[in-house]
Amino acid sequence: MEPATFARALGRAGGWSIEDYLAAGGYRAARKALLEMTPAAVLDEVKKASLRGRGGAGFPAGLKWGFVPPGTDRPKYLCVNADEGEPGTFKDRYILGHDPHLLIEGVLIAAYAVGLHRAYVYIRGEYEMIARRLEAAAAEAYERQFLGPDVLGTGFALDLWVHRGAGSYICGEETALLESLEGKRGHPRLKPPFPAAVGLFGAPTVINNVETLANVPGIVLRGAAWFLGLGLPADGGTRLFGVSGPVLRPGVYELPVGTSLREIIFTHAGGMLPGRKLKAVIPGGLSAPILRAEEIDLAMSCEALVCAGSMLGSGGIIVIDDRTSMLEVLLRAARFYAHESCGQCTPCRLGTNWIRKIVERLAAGGGRPGDIEELARLASGIKGRTLCPMGDAAAMPVLAIVEKFTSELEEASCRS
Repeated sequence: MEPATFARALGRAGGWSIEDYLAAGGYRAARKALLEMTPAAVLDEVKKASLRGRGGAGFPAGLKWGFVPPGTDRPKYLCVNADEGEPGTFKDRYILGHDPHLLIEGVLIAAYAVGLHRAYVYIRGEYEMIARRLEAAAAEAYERQFLGPDVLGTGFALDLWVHRGAGSYICGEETALLESLEGKRGHPRLKPPFPAAVGLFGAPTVINNVETLANVPGIVLRGAAWFLGLGLPADGGTRLFGVSGPVLRPGVYELPVGTSLREIIFTHAGGMLPGRKLKAVIPGGLSAPILRAEEIDLAMSCEALVCAGSMLGSGGIIVIDDRTSMLEVLLRAARFYAHESCGQCTPCRLGTNWIRKIVERLAAGGGRPGDIEELARLASGIKGRTLCPMGDAAAMPVLAIVEKFTSELEEASCRS
């Protein structure tokens, strides 16, 4: 197996600068793409690599790029989703902080493949230091002609802007991100039309996650077969898994797609803290349905987790031990989603607050007969009935916790 894709900037003082990036072989893939390959050849290589989106939905990146209509005189845009607002998720911050030029190179190659000349990185407002570092990296790229009106002397033009968000979870949804970029309230749009046809400023737009684009240079440089060999036939490469909770070595781990959840927790993250036992795991950020301890012998891939009733999502693994109350987990989730609902859709706007109120009453010891069933009914009334997937994100954790930990919720509400 080749060296890790995302680790080269670690252990080097100032490893994020363009000098260090070039010394480590940076921008070789961009030179190869722009000087030796056609845009169609780059697109075909990404398709063959089975690079799936790393932001949560897992949609094939090459297929998404191919949806953008060719040959139009209208502007086209690339939007990088660096909002990373999903609780338990911190892998994009790793890339942006340690190797921002890896993202910029991925943006350049994607822009060349699709034939667009304007790119935005939408970064969450709380990432102040990282945003400044990314802006500095972009300035370096302009100075070395990796961005600008004549990239590498080829005549290809690309401008990149770093746009700071205002801390709203909903802006992680791609169409709400577009609305925010346009200076509007971050409300999701009705689809269709899809962003590939009608996106930013009404123009064709590609939207990709940070980690997705950071994989592109490696695919172009080493080939689709190399990338597929790291992962699975339908989901190539490695993924960054962020592990948090009561484990010996919490952190970010780059591992092949399909690595088992048990291996990630008990081998790479060192297992549970002394005296703790594994109770449950949230495998892909807070919105991913929870798994019991006995359910973790499965591959961390999109298909395997869907079959298990959960999802890979952002790859943010939240480990929960036997000292943690599931009622407390449910309370934190309910409060978060009630606070972060944009309010555009009635089921989400009202349902998340009703769920929050019931869970708060349970946590205060005021549970009533039928409360648990009511939580399931309310969550079912949200799921699949909103404009965007954030309604499902609010509903799925509630449904999974209620289904798998009913007796504990009932006992905890009586003791509170």
